[in-house]
Amino acid sequence: MGLHTAVLLCLVTTLVHIGAVFLQVAPANPVSRRYSRQVDAWVYPLFEQNWRLFAPNPDSVNRQVLARTAHTASNGSMRVSPWVDLTAMDRAAVEHNPFPSHTAQNLLRRAWASYVDTHGEDDTARSDRAVMMQKYLSNIAADRLADHDDGRTFEFVQLRVVTLPVAAPGTTAGHRPPTPVENRLLPWWKVTPDGK
Repeated sequence: MGLHTAVLLCLVTTLVHIGAVFLQVAPANPVSRRYSRQVDAWVYPLFEQNWRLFAPNPDSVNRQVLARTAHTASNGSMRVSPWVDLTAMDRAAVEHNPFPSHTAQNLLRRAWASYVDTHGEDDTARSDRAVMMQKYLSNIAADRLADHDDGRTFEFVQLRVVTLPVAAPGTTAGHRPPTPVENRLLPWWKVTPDGK
């Protein structure tokens, strides 16, 4: 009797899990909209999916993530570093590497996408997940800038994300750079004194 109950419980849990994940990744429909809170409660944060079933949605823009640091000197003056192109660092880690790391290819891009999903346009965290994504993004930037800055300490990190359109195949844009679709400047974020 106990074995049958355990097997039945495992089967029901598996079916609920499969159904919830399906509703989360499937295109929006009346059922997924009606039960979105319950589905999100089940799926996040352990079973998150970042693709849509049978309908991939590739990026139609290129994003350039730049970061800079600030340090308060003992006399109270603020030293702000120049902008560092974190996206270029990722490209350099991948280019000419026959076996590039998944982290080098996707960490920053996925962190930014998750930040935008949880914060919207006004950079205000409205949930615990949003706070976590902001901290995650600031930690990535601080870690990379600490390696780049030769060990100089800083207390604040700021990001700027420039979104550029992807040119249509076969079009020639000449030698002029594409006009940014968006140039988003995020607020200064406090980090620990060593920048991590």
